[in-house]
Amino acid sequence: MAEKVDDIEITDEGAGKSKKMLIIIVVVVLALIGGGAFFFLSGGEDNAEAKDETVEPIKQKPIYATVEKAFVVNFAKQSDNAVRYLQIKLKVMARDQAVIDAFVLHTPAIQHQLLMLFFSQKYDVLTTSEGKKALKEKTLSTINEILKAEKTEGELEAVYFTSLIMQ
Repeated sequence: MAEKVDDIEITDEGAGKSKKMLIIIVVVVLALIGGGAFFFLSGGEDNAEAKDETVEPIKQKPIYATVEKAFVVNFAKQSDNAVRYLQIKLKVMARDQAVIDAFVLHTPAIQHQLLMLFFSQKYDVLTTSEGKKALKEKTLSTINEILKAEKTEGELEAVYFTSLIMQ
């Protein structure tokens, strides 16, 4: 009986080696298939280079500046001689301190142009949400035009109406 056990052990070692070899081959084949599928689905190196080029720079923290005095406009002529007023307080936002410094430096010119812009508005139009959004966009573009005319590098990113009162 001892001889049979020895024979079985010898036979098991030979079969174990072939099973191990088969498992290794299967694992290698699966790894190659998985690597090929990954390469195919990722689009290769050309696509990776394109992704690197489209990465946007990291945005810096926003910097806010406040216009201290409120803008007050009388709408008597624009509202059929009914006494109407508009009061706006605003803040501006940029991500570059140089733009905020230029905004502060040119505040008198900016205030003048914004008063002219606000006075040219129709009271009835400003009562709608679309009218207020349009005024906000016009305000931002007006300020950026002044800063551009003064040769400021960069521009404001946003204008926020912190108070808008219509009577």
